Amino acid sequence: MSKVRLFIDHPLGSGQAVPLNADQAHYLSGVMRLPAGTVIEVFNGQDGAWDAEITAASKRGGELTVRAQVAPQRDPPDLWLIFAPIKKARTDFIVEKAAELGAARILPVQTAFTNSERIRQDRLQAHAVEAAEQCGGTFVPEVAGLVSLSKLLDSWDPTRRILWADESRVGPADALSGLERGKWAVLIGPEGGFSEAERKRLSDAAFVQPVSLGPRILRADTAAVAALALFQAHLGDW
Repeated sequence: MSKVRLFIDHPLGSGQAVPLNADQAHYLSGVMRLPAGTVIEVFNGQDGAWDAEITAASKRGGELTVRAQVAPQRDPPDLWLIFAPIKKARTDFIVEKAAELGAARILPVQTAFTNSERIRQDRLQAHAVEAAEQCGGTFVPEVAGLVSLSKLLDSWDPTRRILWADESRVGPADALSGLERGKWAVLIGPEGGFSEAERKRLSDAAFVQPVSLGPRILRADTAAVAALALFQAHLGDW
């Protein structure tokens, strides 16, 4: 059986003692029922993956002792995901799959037709952590706070190009093999699509590349997965 994996916000190195907070200690001892002496795998998003031994765990907290590195740090491509939040469970799905598929940063945006006016940034960040723990990754993407699409574009670095999943371009999926590798972001719209004003602003931006995701209009959560997979297959680390 594979070892339990845990994200630890603490420096990691051989012989390092790492404190557990109450939630982590409860998960290891109360949920997974792991006794002292059990070796788990830990990572902090910077130092790769390490074996660590549970030296103490109780309802209030505990401690790990780091033993040896088992995998080097592997960061994803310089790829961000920009998406308009939708229903709670489907927004959770987008964040989880973005973390699994190798997004380096996740940016929720408010658009004219976004049907969610607020997000729980801390809860979505926790979902990103859980996804990294489950998929064997050593990197956890940051989930940014919700901002308007207009404000985001106002301050956008034009050296980072945006792949815009344009729902009006229904047809064969665009191949990205001719595009250059570098700093990119994938943009997924809300369930109602983009407004005419938003479409014009995106179309006029020199750093925006519209693409088709195939012959059918996809739900927002499906589109996010499809666009990230398309990017990773042509410009990413697959």
